[in-house]
Amino acid sequence: METGKTQALSRVPVDGLRGVGPKVVERLAKIGITSVRDLLFHLPLRYQDRTRLVPIADLKPGAEALVEGEIKDAGIGYGRRRSLKVRLADASGSAGILLRFFHFSRNQAAALKPGGRLRCFGEVRHGPQSLEMVHPEYQHCDRDELPPLENTLTPIYPTTEGLQQSSWRLLTDQALVLLDQDNAMPEEWLPWEVRERFRFPPLAAALRLLHRPPASISVADLRARRHPALRRLAFEELVAHQLGLRRFRHHQKRIRAPVLNGDRSLRTRLLARLPFALTAAQRRVTEEIAADLERPYPMLRLLQGDVGSGKTVVAALASLQAVEAGHQVAIMAPTELLSEQHLHNLRDWLEPLGLEPLWLTGRHKGRERAELVARIAGGEAPVTVGTHALFQDDVRFRDLGLVIVDEQHRFGVHQRMKLKEKGAQQAQIPHQLIMTATPIPRSLAMTLYADLDLSVIDELPPGRTPVTTAAVPDSRRQEVIDRVQEACTQGRQAYWVCTLIDESEVLQCQAAEDTAKALAAALPGLRVGLVHGRLKTTEREPVMADFAAGKLDLLVATTVIEVGVDVPNASLMIIENPERLGLAQLHQLRGRVGRGAVRSHCVLLYHAPLSPPARARLAILRESTDGFEIARKDLKMRGPGEVLGTRQTGDIQFRIADPAGDEALLPAAQQAADIILERHPEYVRPLIERWFGGRVEYGRV
Repeated sequence: METGKTQALSRVPVDGLRGVGPKVVERLAKIGITSVRDLLFHLPLRYQDRTRLVPIADLKPGAEALVEGEIKDAGIGYGRRRSLKVRLADASGSAGILLRFFHFSRNQAAALKPGGRLRCFGEVRHGPQSLEMVHPEYQHCDRDELPPLENTLTPIYPTTEGLQQSSWRLLTDQALVLLDQDNAMPEEWLPWEVRERFRFPPLAAALRLLHRPPASISVADLRARRHPALRRLAFEELVAHQLGLRRFRHHQKRIRAPVLNGDRSLRTRLLARLPFALTAAQRRVTEEIAADLERPYPMLRLLQGDVGSGKTVVAALASLQAVEAGHQVAIMAPTELLSEQHLHNLRDWLEPLGLEPLWLTGRHKGRERAELVARIAGGEAPVTVGTHALFQDDVRFRDLGLVIVDEQHRFGVHQRMKLKEKGAQQAQIPHQLIMTATPIPRSLAMTLYADLDLSVIDELPPGRTPVTTAAVPDSRRQEVIDRVQEACTQGRQAYWVCTLIDESEVLQCQAAEDTAKALAAALPGLRVGLVHGRLKTTEREPVMADFAAGKLDLLVATTVIEVGVDVPNASLMIIENPERLGLAQLHQLRGRVGRGAVRSHCVLLYHAPLSPPARARLAILRESTDGFEIARKDLKMRGPGEVLGTRQTGDIQFRIADPAGDEALLPAAQQAADIILERHPEYVRPLIERWFGGRVEYGRV
């Protein structure tokens, strides 16, 4: 839908550029670049300042700098590693800087002689005796004909194998020349009123500046995403994202779903039998979900709640509404242990009502599995709990009305679509409730999940006590063991969680087994149990049951207990090597304690020395038990892709925008999307196409 020269640029293939042969075309296509327009929107990751020479006396460790000076001495050193060492000095009065080369040729060593003059660019580091640059870029300088300095900052592009930065600069130089021909300008799909309100520069000017920033531009402003040119492009991408999700949502509302008008009989009976009263937040979200299920189009609702907030009982009530209306429910969890915990809870709640939840996982084989699948297909299973096994082709539902997905970001897009399609009957699809205990700041959740309605359980059940968290080096391991002894002697229970840097489940389980043996020997008066992912259900269930019943004092486990384990008497958790885990996982693990009225504690038993990011993570965990506050800080540290697991599932793939770093732009992007939908609907398709191409639905299901 773009016009004029921009339309031509979107159609000019990259193989029309100088230096682009079949191999380069193939490499560019791997990262989604097929046209000149694609090149223009492939922005640098960062910039180097080669526009000015820095006096050697002014160099600071950690900075990248361009220096020029005379070689004072050069030679080969034989320390731990053989290296070519070149001492460079200028007139700034310092002792100079050492250039160090671990890989060098005989000709290179011969050319770097005292008296020669070099211009070098590299990162300044602390060396044993002085500041150093290791393998800097350099060129020989003639005193009478000094090479000119760059007049723009040097862009560093995200790249792929086989493409050097010099190639990217050559390609983007040509793309910018084409952009400038005949005053070509990309079509402005942001309305004038939006651009004027936020004082955004024109799109073409923003692109030119970001590819070749003038020397006057602050590298710090670009790095901190403060420059208006970068904010303008990030804003437009966020607007396109909003429009794509809202268009998908509008499309979803044209699809039919079963109207689940239950008579509330089962729900009333369950609420009467529960040993606790729902919190105000649980009642609120239950009614929001109930209203959705009574509509003739699919519910798409994200239920967000911190660990221990009571999402499972809300899911149970939604399930009963579907069963009351004569439909089946599928509840899907990412791990067998979590699905097992859901099964236990649902059995406790539903069996007294005459409903038997069915369980289907990868462990069910042969005749047993065939019987379970037949019961699901025949409609005998009103509620089925399972793992990825529910995706398999031979699993069919007679009348699936509701799909509940727990910790949805751990499932791939295609898996979730496959489960949804199992309920497609007579042009209807089931309602979907997506649950997560990964707290997401509300403004960010409403932006990233604009196609979903959002429900938040923002209060914990009464009687819960905040967990006190301490970080202790493993050199004080005996003190921690003594603390376990003391807690268990007082009638409390404890968890000891083992982690390994190696992701191998076999090695993790072996570490847990070794730890359990060592702790049993160190604590002879305590009853020690062990659970890990490689135990069969028949082996694991009795251990978990004994721990829940108070027949075990200490449970040694791998991170399989991250979710779904609820033992109110457990008041102490030890997490070994917490520096190897992310904040969200640590918070989930810590949520296994603090479920009763007794004051609870979590000890992070780390191995020194800690890296700065690990130290920051543990400090955040010590300072806060608020999952939403922890999530905000986690997002700032790692970005939404890693926190939400979306780099694996492909849901969120922003090119320029950073929803965590650009959070201040999100409300304005939502407003702009509203303006475009209401007053400029012709802009919707070109904006989405520019930023996301064919990925209009972003894998949403």
